[in-house]
Amino acid sequence: MNVLSSLIRFENLQELKRLCHWGPVIALTVIALCSTMAILDSVLWYWPLDTTGGSVNFIMLINWTVLILYNYFNAMFVGPGYIPLGWKPESSKDCMCLQYCRVCQGFKAPRSHHCRKCNRCVMKMDHHCPWINNCCGHQNHAYFTSFLILAPLGCIHAAIIFIMTMYTQLYDRISFGWSSVKIDISAVKRDQRPIIPFGVSAFATSLFALGLALGTTIAVGMLFFIQMKVILRNRTSIEVWIEEKAKDRIQYYQIGEEFIFPYDLGSKWENFKQVFTWSGIPEGDGIEWPVQEKCDQYTLTIEQLKQKADKRVRSVQYRVIEDYSGACCPLNKRVKTFFTTPCTEEPRIKLRKGEMIFATRGLKRWMYGDKALDDEQVKAGVRIRGWFPRRCVEKCLYDTVSDLPVNEEKKDR
Repeated sequence: MNVLSSLIRFENLQELKRLCHWGPVIALTVIALCSTMAILDSVLWYWPLDTTGGSVNFIMLINWTVLILYNYFNAMFVGPGYIPLGWKPESSKDCMCLQYCRVCQGFKAPRSHHCRKCNRCVMKMDHHCPWINNCCGHQNHAYFTSFLILAPLGCIHAAIIFIMTMYTQLYDRISFGWSSVKIDISAVKRDQRPIIPFGVSAFATSLFALGLALGTTIAVGMLFFIQMKVILRNRTSIEVWIEEKAKDRIQYYQIGEEFIFPYDLGSKWENFKQVFTWSGIPEGDGIEWPVQEKCDQYTLTIEQLKQKADKRVRSVQYRVIEDYSGACCPLNKRVKTFFTTPCTEEPRIKLRKGEMIFATRGLKRWMYGDKALDDEQVKAGVRIRGWFPRRCVEKCLYDTVSDLPVNEEKKDR
């Protein structure tokens, strides 16, 4: 019993550590600043509590803050749901249709993916979000999306308060001349005298909070529309990318194969109900999913295996000709390389002259690939992959394994 309670305390402590990250710190700071300033501006200068409208406005501001924080912390601490360590399907034949995760020592269930940050296979993984310092997946997708719509709505309300406060407080202090406009920030309005005067600091803070509120409304609002687009099609951001690669693979090899995405139930409402429910608990167990009639549970996983094999075939071998430290923005690899670093949380890999790299995709000045490892590292499940500057490598004219000429340059992916 004592061991169990200790484990629970340890897990709770590990979850609380999610707050000690730049993403939650910035997100909670923005929420606290906008909420606090909106309440202060409203109560002190714009809409006092001694009026009915002021009381209703105050309650709405508190309501926005509570709802935003409720969904934010649920998205962070409920988590996406993880595939059990060492998981495998009931039928051994089904293992042939699934990818094996060496880190979790088990098979990846349909729609699951391994997250490098969480170091676990995540159920119906959409993406790893730095703002909640956790993955968005099966169990917290509804909380995360609710936060994405509530935050802009609350910020719009706060922005209106900021604008109206500055307008009403500065209206009697602005004097217009023939060629100039003067603002006397120290003047006091004639009709009412607030407890705390609306001075320069209050004006500057309200203006800063207005900028934060408008910026959050635009940025988070765009994320909300992206999430709703994939939810209404019963996809995740990763599955959208898999579907695009499936079409590309079929077109590249000119085969008569047709790929049907299995989880789109044909109705936006039915797709919506897979994520949002009245109980707050999403449909399904995170392992088995409702699929279309022409598909089965492993339609997507089989396509992933085909794409993985295709990636090995189309990878291009490169030899490292220049050392690279693994820095995100290397200062010693020319200015253009520094400013065109990939905007992604995917890792960079250290390179030493003479090493071999199998590149699978790339940009104009950066490439992504796997480092060639020895047999012992491969057996141990070690895999080193990430981004590196293109100028640090050169294409091999011959395959070092088979001594055969390498095919013509593949197009970047």
